[in-house]
Amino acid sequence: MPVGLLLVVCVATLTSSEPLDIGFLLGAIPPLAVLSYGPAATAVLGVVVVALQHARIFHLDHPGNTDLLTIGFVALLSVFVSYVRSHRDAQLDLERTVAEATQNAVVPPLPEKVGRVRCTGLYRAAQRGTLVGGDFFDVRESPHGVRVVMGDVQGHGLSAVATVASLLGAFREAVLDQPDLPSVASRLDRRLLVDSAEARRPELFATAALLEFSPDARTVRIIVCGSPPPVLLQNGKATEVQITPGTPLGLGLCPEDAYDEVTLPLLRDDRLFLASDGIWEGRNPDGAYYPLIDRLPGLVDDDPGTTAERVWVDLVHYCGSISDDVTMLLLTPEPTLEPTGIK
Repeated sequence: MPVGLLLVVCVATLTSSEPLDIGFLLGAIPPLAVLSYGPAATAVLGVVVVALQHARIFHLDHPGNTDLLTIGFVALLSVFVSYVRSHRDAQLDLERTVAEATQNAVVPPLPEKVGRVRCTGLYRAAQRGTLVGGDFFDVRESPHGVRVVMGDVQGHGLSAVATVASLLGAFREAVLDQPDLPSVASRLDRRLLVDSAEARRPELFATAALLEFSPDARTVRIIVCGSPPPVLLQNGKATEVQITPGTPLGLGLCPEDAYDEVTLPLLRDDRLFLASDGIWEGRNPDGAYYPLIDRLPGLVDDDPGTTAERVWVDLVHYCGSISDDVTMLLLTPEPTLEPTGIK
């Protein structure tokens, strides 16, 4: 903008047959330079402004001493403001870099494949400018197969990050030590109970879905703790997995033997789609819920990453605005074949 204004003034004065009384416009160039340039460039533009007002070729109104002092003071002040802005920008860049590294450490990018399961995740935090909020997911290989968690903690935004970090840490330990999914859920439940007792906010809880793919990826075990069930994509159809949900984590109300565990056989090209409440409870301006089951088959693509993006675009188009964290996880198992070659 400052360079453009400078060029406009120069061209206008050079092409005019009579002197133009537009020299006052040059006084706006140093303050505008503060928005885009550092102290050195701002100082150069200030010098150029003063020089142009004395150049007879541009036929500008000749400034008096007061005008020159005013423009000189504005230019010097602009250089100082530019220095302060540049210093603050450098600090903000450093803080943003640290924040992104911290949030990526809490919820690192998913690998393309874990064991015999291809993974695609999409996360859109409700609080702008953040990479993580109240939703979380992770996929880890364990001695018992590939284990998956996707959940939603109480609240969203930066206030939920500490709880997310605590739960993911507990999950990553539990997948290595615990023999089954109810035991993993019990470990997460205990973690939240301890955190709730130590936190200022009691009754801290989270909902979650836990999955365990067998080492050959031909079956998957599923339990849900207060969260929506996964959706099975099979033969061009989307079907909710029929499972009785247990109580949310952190309440201490559901012992290990009380979880309803479902085991599903898997064929090649089957997919499991997990979605957070931000998708299931998304509503359009008329108050109608987003029809995920009806729309999902038409959004499935051979590329799992494209499928997730299509669902996100369709959700935003349907709802208009999204006020909750949105998370989706698409899992594509690659089961081994039978010895006869039959799926």
